[in-house]
Amino acid sequence: MAGRFLSLFKPIARGIPEIKAPERRVGFNEKLFWTALVLILYLIMTEIPLYGVESGPLGELAALRIIFASNRGSLMELGIGPIVTAGLILQLLVGSDMIECDMSRPEDRGLFTTASKAFSIILTGVQASAYIIGGMYGTLPGTTAIIVFLQLLAAGMIVLLSDELVQKGWGFGSGISLFIMAGVAQGIFWQCFSPAPAMGEAGTSYGFFVALAQVLSLGEPVTLLLLRGGTQNPSMLGFIATIAAFLIIIYMEGVRVELPLSYAGYRGYRSRYPIKLLYVSNLPVIFASALFANVYFFSQLFWSRYNPNNTNFWLNLLGQFAAVTNQEGQITGYNPSGGLVYFVTAPRNFVNVMESPVRALVYLGILVAFCVVFSLTWLEVGGLGPSTVARQLVGAGMQIPGYRRSGKSVESILKRYIPAVTVLGGIVVGLVAGVSDFFGVFGSGMGILLSVGIIYQYYQILMRERAAEMYPAFRKIFGG
Repeated sequence: MAGRFLSLFKPIARGIPEIKAPERRVGFNEKLFWTALVLILYLIMTEIPLYGVESGPLGELAALRIIFASNRGSLMELGIGPIVTAGLILQLLVGSDMIECDMSRPEDRGLFTTASKAFSIILTGVQASAYIIGGMYGTLPGTTAIIVFLQLLAAGMIVLLSDELVQKGWGFGSGISLFIMAGVAQGIFWQCFSPAPAMGEAGTSYGFFVALAQVLSLGEPVTLLLLRGGTQNPSMLGFIATIAAFLIIIYMEGVRVELPLSYAGYRGYRSRYPIKLLYVSNLPVIFASALFANVYFFSQLFWSRYNPNNTNFWLNLLGQFAAVTNQEGQITGYNPSGGLVYFVTAPRNFVNVMESPVRALVYLGILVAFCVVFSLTWLEVGGLGPSTVARQLVGAGMQIPGYRRSGKSVESILKRYIPAVTVLGGIVVGLVAGVSDFFGVFGSGMGILLSVGIIYQYYQILMRERAAEMYPAFRKIFGG
């Protein structure tokens, strides 16, 4: 039954838009061109407003929007959220063996990709409909609602195809990574240099450095910016925490355990197999972010439709919201005030943590737990488990010195390290992402964690591609 699930997507495979893989070797400069083109297209889409929709405050969803490359009221309203959510659902189903899928088989890989694209398109339509029906843009006339829906659906398709264009070999890395990095960079730049006043507040500007210049020019003490007022105002503590978070994450990228290896066919030739602390990279944080974003989104949807007065006991368990007003008494948004959504939304500055320490601890515990769960799940789904790695090493003619050259012996050694490092890495990324948010880092803790990992991956990709371009003999070693 499980195998038949992916077979259901065979008939629709040809009907789904697809970017063909290059039939020739794509040069370095050409890959650079397509990658830059996709990035420029994303940046343009973040600035094109949706027809018939007025822009509004981001509220508590602002940090999650940064991670999912989303921009309120623009064509990138949904960002990469539907794609990440679709991938999360399918990977959890495969990891739990509810769906049979052997990633070593090209046919299964192709069907998995088709299923991911189909789910992404479906979720784009579902989320677009939910935004409109749930009143995210207020009450829209019928014709305007249809136009907004079509805009969001078309933008979602463009994002999906842009990601596929890069991943198929026309560009570097993946479109999702590129969009996340661009979204985080935009967020950090805006929090540093925005000249506009903070939402709902008068006086100093939103950007930290612009506000710092204003404070110094007025002769006021710099300590005014230490724990800056407002839930979204970048503070001096946040700036210091941002630098510290970058340094810590860069250090963590280099922490690893190296297992000695030898080649059976070349006596005396030794190598090492690195098992990084961040063994499954930052994927657990992306999945946890997708889960928390969907909890926030659907809880707000149900609350606005069926529980606006917080009187339904069962819906209160999912989420309660309270109105946020500005200095004139006008409602500027709604923030979580209770229920599950309250505990999966991070308090994003030190003042909020001190006001609600229980919320902060519960949020941190939930985040760490899900990062560990997703890390272990991704071991098998992503082909990073001890058995898979052991087969790859033995197949490449490698062995661990002092042990027989067999899959079982190599697997037994890897089982001592990989699961333990995976759990430890999940705990570490969860703690870094959560604690960073508590100090109000720019771009959010998850955003910085993801961006550093993506920059590191892009550095490795660019160096490898450049070396292969200059020395074609290296291309066989790199598998290109």
